[in-house]
Amino acid sequence: MARTSGPAFPPLPGERFGILYADPPWDYKGQLQHAGPASGDTGGAIRHYATVTLADLKKLPVASIAAADCLLFLWATSPHLDQAIDLGKAWGFDWATVAFVWDKERVNPGFYTMSQCELCLVFRRGRIPTPRGARNERQLVRAERGPHSAKPEEVRRRIERMFPEQRKIELFARREVEGWTAWGLDVGAEPERRLLTG
Repeated sequence: MARTSGPAFPPLPGERFGILYADPPWDYKGQLQHAGPASGDTGGAIRHYATVTLADLKKLPVASIAAADCLLFLWATSPHLDQAIDLGKAWGFDWATVAFVWDKERVNPGFYTMSQCELCLVFRRGRIPTPRGARNERQLVRAERGPHSAKPEEVRRRIERMFPEQRKIELFARREVEGWTAWGLDVGAEPERRLLTG
């Protein structure tokens, strides 16, 4: 079992996958979102789940479940973009590019501009897995933001179309999905945080 100073994660599977999909519980150091003076906070990650420091995320032996030819699709909030690239490399992958840009169609307050987009990065280990499926999937995904931290299901569907035959795992998953192995503390635990269906 991988143990960190944060939550004690379950063991990773004893098998390897060609596609890894991860939405890490980034640590915001207790910071809460706010909508302006006297508005109170609107949540923040710490209100919804146990966050994990970058140092502890790096300790997870993710390389042990990656096939020789493997892609890691990794969600990164804008304040954690540098940490996300660092994490992908620490897990044994090479930085590739931005796979998807999610337009949430709603804005959040920000220190510089109003926050509206989130990035799903892609990293590579070895070669791009084959056989490949669709090669014309668009980078931009427009889907209205739902429950805190939930990601649009359209991103998963696009990955499935791009790599229909590879074994797939979702790290830090919140529910079981047909065709995917689900790993994480919250699988089936919090229905209100399930991924969007459109």
